[in-house]
Amino acid sequence: MARQKEADFVTHIASRAHDFPQWYTDVILKADMVDYSIVKGCMVIKPYGYRVWELMQSEMDRRFKDTGHVNAYFPLLIPESLLQKEAEHVEGFAPEVAWVTHGGNQELQERLCIRPTSETIICSMYSKWIQSYRDLPLLINQWANVVRWEKSTRPFLRTSEFLWQEGHTAHATSDEARQEAATMLEVYKEFAENVLAIPVLTGQKSEKEKFAGAEATFAIEAMMQDGKALQMGTTHYLGDHFSRAYDITYLSKEGKLEYCYTTSWGTSTRMIGGVIMVHGDDRGLVLPPTIAPIQVAIVPVAQHKAGVLDKAYELHRELASLGYRVKVDASDQSAGWKFNEYELKGVPLRLEVGPKDIEKDQVVIVRRDTHDKLFVPIPQLADSIDELLKDVHATLLARALDFRENKTVNAVTMEELAAGVNGGFVRAMWCGDRACEDSIKAQTGATTRCTPPDELQIHLDTKCICCGREAERLTYFAKAY
Repeated sequence: MARQKEADFVTHIASRAHDFPQWYTDVILKADMVDYSIVKGCMVIKPYGYRVWELMQSEMDRRFKDTGHVNAYFPLLIPESLLQKEAEHVEGFAPEVAWVTHGGNQELQERLCIRPTSETIICSMYSKWIQSYRDLPLLINQWANVVRWEKSTRPFLRTSEFLWQEGHTAHATSDEARQEAATMLEVYKEFAENVLAIPVLTGQKSEKEKFAGAEATFAIEAMMQDGKALQMGTTHYLGDHFSRAYDITYLSKEGKLEYCYTTSWGTSTRMIGGVIMVHGDDRGLVLPPTIAPIQVAIVPVAQHKAGVLDKAYELHRELASLGYRVKVDASDQSAGWKFNEYELKGVPLRLEVGPKDIEKDQVVIVRRDTHDKLFVPIPQLADSIDELLKDVHATLLARALDFRENKTVNAVTMEELAAGVNGGFVRAMWCGDRACEDSIKAQTGATTRCTPPDELQIHLDTKCICCGREAERLTYFAKAY
C-alpha cells in the first residue's frame, strides 16, 4: 500500500510505452538536468546534468591519460581557407557549419568557421610541431564545445552546440594509427560498460556513414528502450589524407621525409541521453552509481524528533569520509515528496532513518533499480553500501544486455528486416553496396549501424538481403537517433 501512495506522486511523466519521446522530454526537464535556451537549437545544461557530465569526463580523462594521451586546447574559430584544404572533409560538414563574418562592425576579410570538429586547426599545428620520428606518436585530446547547425534538435541527443572530447593523434606508420583507432574504440567500450552500465556493439561504419575525410570509421552502438540505436562514440583512421592536405611530415630514422598517419576519436554529451534512455523508467532517471551526482540520499523520518537529524548527519559524515557522494535532505518537505524526488533524480540508494531505526541500530535502504527495501545494521553500513552500489551497476548492465539480446533478431529477407527494425536491431548479410544501403533505408527506415569484427561475425547466409548477390559480412541494421 505504501508503494501505491508513493506512485501517486508521479503524475507528470509520460509512459515510456505510450509516448517514449515525451517520456524522455519529461524526465530531463523534471529531473532538472537541462532547460531550453533562448538560442534556437541550443540547451542549457543545469547543475545536476552538468555534474553527470563532469563525472563522465573525469572517468574518461583518466582512461585517456592511462593510455598515454595528454590534454590541450585549440581555437574555436577556423579560417575558411584552412577548412577548404581537405575537400571531402569540408563537403561533409558544409551543411552544418556556422560562420563568423564580422568582427565588431567590420566585415572580415576571410570568414571564420565555428568548429564543427577540429581536424583542420589541429592538423595545421601538428605540421609545425612534428619534425622528426622522435616527435611521434603525438597523442593529444581536447575537451571542448562544437557547433553543428542542426535542423532538428533534442537536448543531449542532438543540439546545435554540444560538449565533447576529441582525440587527435599522429603516427609514423599506418599500422600504428590503425591500432590507435582500435585501442580507443575498446576504451570507449570499456567505459560504456563499466561506467555507464551500457552494453555496446563495436564495429566499422559503412562508407556512407563514415566520418568525412576518414579512410575508416568505427563506432560503439547502444540500444535504447524504444529499440532504436544510439551511436555513442566513434574512432576514425584518417590514413595520410589530412597529413598530405596540411603537410604533416617527419624525418625518418633513415633520413627520409615521410607523411604521418593520423586518427581522431570522440564522444559527447549525447551519452547522457543514452544513459537516460537505456536505464530510465516511468518514475524518472535511473543513474549508474559511478556517474550519479548523489549516490546515497539520506532521508530523516520524523526528523523533528530528538536525535533523528543528529544520526542522519553522523551517517553522512561516515559515508562521505569513505568517498561516497551523500546528501542529507533536512528540508521541510514530506518524506513522501523526498522519496519521489530522489527516485526522479535516479539516486542509486535512498537511506531512511527514523526513531525506531535508531532504537534498533539500523537503517532502511531502498534501491532505485529494483525498489528492494533492505534493513541494514548501522555497524555494517559502509560494507553494505559498497556491495549495493556494485550490485546496482551489475544489475543495470545485465538488464540492458538482456533487453538488447531479446530485441535483436536475424533476418534473411527484406520482410524480416523491416519487421525487426520496428522493435530493435537486425543482423543481416549485406553486400556493402551503397545502392543496397540506400534501398534498405528507403524501404524500412533503417540504417547500417556497424559491421562487427571478424571474431564476432555470424554467417546467416551467403546472399545480400537486398540484392541477392554474394555477401561475406554480417551487418547490424536499426532505426537510429
